[in-house]
Amino acid sequence: MSGHSKWANIKHKKEKSDAKKGKIFTKLGREITVIVKAGGPDPESNSKLRDVIAKAKANNMPNDNIDRCIKKASGELGADNYEEITYEGYGPSGVAVIVETLTDNRNRTAGDLRHYFDKFGGNLGQNGCVSFLFDKKGVIIIDNSEEELEEDAVMMDALDAGAEDFTANEDCFEILTSTDNFSNVRDALEKKGYSFASAEIEQIPQTTVTLTDEKDLLFMGKLIDSLEDNDDVQSVWHNWEE
Repeated sequence: MSGHSKWANIKHKKEKSDAKKGKIFTKLGREITVIVKAGGPDPESNSKLRDVIAKAKANNMPNDNIDRCIKKASGELGADNYEEITYEGYGPSGVAVIVETLTDNRNRTAGDLRHYFDKFGGNLGQNGCVSFLFDKKGVIIIDNSEEELEEDAVMMDALDAGAEDFTANEDCFEILTSTDNFSNVRDALEKKGYSFASAEIEQIPQTTVTLTDEKDLLFMGKLIDSLEDNDDVQSVWHNWEE
């Protein structure tokens, strides 16, 4: 998910991902592989695996696909080796960009990302050059477009579960948690019967940048699209107010 998880942005991404489900599932499969190798195949004892399973389900990844990825990563079907690398840089007019990747070839990934940034008016920077402009938070989005849920009830359930903040938008509820408490809050809400449009750890910008130049707007959009289309890229975060 790019930028802050406003519901309109999420719906846009959902529509976009529907046309690219195969690519989305491939990226989720890589994430499952890394997490299972690090913490084991049992979601009861591996909270990060529970997190990514919830994320996969929110993206409509079939259970068979999820189970196959877990078995492959645990050695039953043989697994690839991926390395987690985060890149930071600037888009047009200094827009801050964070790119999270899982790669089996860091030279290829770095070269691809540098090419995208250079081509679309930005530049790839050093680690730490923009991450201080973001807060890492757990973000849970509950769809209420059918207006079936009571705001007060959802808010109390979220706060009782340990959420840090709660926002009611026009057709959804947005719940923020600390990264440490994200799994507990999500699990508690799931047990209450809530389903999630999105539930993951995100990089939330402290302030946003508005672009007015038409070339900057065009290039920023193309930069994000190019990054998200790359198989090695898992997530793209930025402080552009789209």
